[in-house]
Amino acid sequence: MVSNGIAPTQSEATAQLSAEGVAIWLDDLSRDRITSGNLAGLMATRNVVGVTTNPTIFAGALAKGSSYSAQLGELANGPSTPDVDAAVWAITTRDVRSACDVLRPAHDASGGVDGRVSIEVDPRLARDTAGTIALAATLWQTIDRPNLFIKIPATVEGLPAITATIAAGISVNVTLIFSLERYAAVIDAYLAGIEQAAAAGLDVTDIGSVASFFVSRVDGAADAALASIGTPEALALQGKVAVANARLAYDIHTQILASPRWVALAALGAKPQRPLWASTGVKNPAYPDTLYVTELVADGVVNTMPEATLQAVADHGVITGDTITTNVADANATIAAFAGVGGDLAGITEHLETDGLTKFVTSWEELLATVSTGLATAQS
Repeated sequence: MVSNGIAPTQSEATAQLSAEGVAIWLDDLSRDRITSGNLAGLMATRNVVGVTTNPTIFAGALAKGSSYSAQLGELANGPSTPDVDAAVWAITTRDVRSACDVLRPAHDASGGVDGRVSIEVDPRLARDTAGTIALAATLWQTIDRPNLFIKIPATVEGLPAITATIAAGISVNVTLIFSLERYAAVIDAYLAGIEQAAAAGLDVTDIGSVASFFVSRVDGAADAALASIGTPEALALQGKVAVANARLAYDIHTQILASPRWVALAALGAKPQRPLWASTGVKNPAYPDTLYVTELVADGVVNTMPEATLQAVADHGVITGDTITTNVADANATIAAFAGVGGDLAGITEHLETDGLTKFVTSWEELLATVSTGLATAQS
């Protein structure tokens, strides 16, 4: 992490964000980040304490540079005919295992809360409960690191898979959450899993989870709907719906922490399932590039940022303390106003889930194609 021969210094803004109780994760991973020391550098200078990946990130990493050439050569020239799916498995699990090792100090220092690295189950299994459960267990065993998170999409079919995976003692990052209703169901799935794990005699203190609530994609769809409505009242709500939606998700989280059900689990040493703000890169250039960071600050949340957003926060982010709990009433008013002008948030979030799954499958297919080409090129 050196530019123009000058090592970067510690960012005051990210340090302050961390001090407010926000865990900063990087929404990106590549072998080059690991081997070059870039990831370790971001931990030292940008307060990064976790990493998330997805099929799109892996596809992008494989398509650039030569970091994977040696392993592709080994796979292509092994004793058996190269299998593309097996090659993808070998490449991605190696990266995530290595990243877990880099993040391990943060994991140990936080008592197992942070220092996490996420890898997603094959997105083609998003509607397959049994397949998701089986693959989550295999990924967990293959990577074999205590600071791993298995990403499971928050589809209707994914909910029982989340419960079963947590019940087996496997830590889970629940991904692709857009609506408050689905978020509440995800919380219930997590709590049920912890209850089942405890009933089976497992040590629940070792189990972790985050619930990845997507942000910018909500504004993208909501803003388009508001532009279509076109009234002054509608246009005044642009750029506000996503933040309001996320703030209300955090309010649900705090209510759960006060519930007798959670208090009983906490007494057993269970860790809270933290809300994670995902899709925090601003899509509309008219908005501040730190919008989905500075407006979503509260103790006990995770914000996973693409590097451009992370560096923007480090450079000019203004952290003013908790910007969620003091704005719950305003968030409720914004969501009510959106419905009042004719906005259909339920329809938007349902579409975003379907679209998100489609994009992940497309990225997975691109990843397979990239690896297939790499294997063919590497064959001697």
